[in-house]
Amino acid sequence: MGEKQSPEEKHRLISRNLQEILGEEKMKEILKERELKIYWGTATTGKPHVAYFVPMAKIADFLKAGCEVTVLFADLHAYLDNMKAPWDLLELRTRYYEHVIKAMLETINVPLDKLRFIKGTDFQLSREYTLDVYRLSSVVTEHDAKKAGAEVVKQVEHPLLSGLLYPGLQALDEEYLKVDAQFGGSDQRKIFTFAEKCLPSLGYAKRIHLMNPMVPGLTGTKMSSSEEESKIDLLDSKEDVKKKLNKAFCEPGNVENNGVLSFIKHVLFSLNSEFVILRQEIGRA
Repeated sequence: MGEKQSPEEKHRLISRNLQEILGEEKMKEILKERELKIYWGTATTGKPHVAYFVPMAKIADFLKAGCEVTVLFADLHAYLDNMKAPWDLLELRTRYYEHVIKAMLETINVPLDKLRFIKGTDFQLSREYTLDVYRLSSVVTEHDAKKAGAEVVKQVEHPLLSGLLYPGLQALDEEYLKVDAQFGGSDQRKIFTFAEKCLPSLGYAKRIHLMNPMVPGLTGTKMSSSEEESKIDLLDSKEDVKKKLNKAFCEPGNVENNGVLSFIKHVLFSLNSEFVILRQEIGRA
């Protein structure tokens, strides 16, 4: 895939619909020489919902551009984030995520054999990785760690040390997965800039960061696993989907907070050349 594409064509595919790219010039230079290596990670916490199709659609773009893509099931991160995934359920929840993510990719015709799948605990418990966590803790302040995770890690008045470790581990993943770039939502920006600052202090290269915009939920705010009315679950019945769509926030002229339009733009338009709406004919006066 992407063998006959020019570096400019690959760049167009990689960057389309992204909100921001940190390190874009470096990415262009790599594309002139070889394929880009990217990873996308998901912490195995709440149940995946339809907004997960947004990164899935981008992964399809990356593969069309010839990129080497790794999907990380961040099971250890899920435990560190205020123990959203209890240790005894970690393995089961990770297996559920793996089945769901792979099924989502298959429904949009993404070839699974072109992807590398890996669990965080497959490498994050190694001696080398653990030593780097200690090395990182010696150069990162509590203030910087808390700030980095502010948009991602659950914020409480008295944060646990585990939540402060979260951003550092995400930064180290870039080195241990041997990638050029990390892909995520724009809510990850503080972790990405944290990684750009911290990895060089350990002697590792600063990576490229690719950010998707956050798709609004059906209520006009962020689509969240914890807010039932804001999302469509992958296991929702046809009746439940119709009910939620009928109640969705669709204020005339308000495009930014319209979750339905955002989903169409970032998923349906990315995967299909057209989107047709059939309307009933209304009689004219």
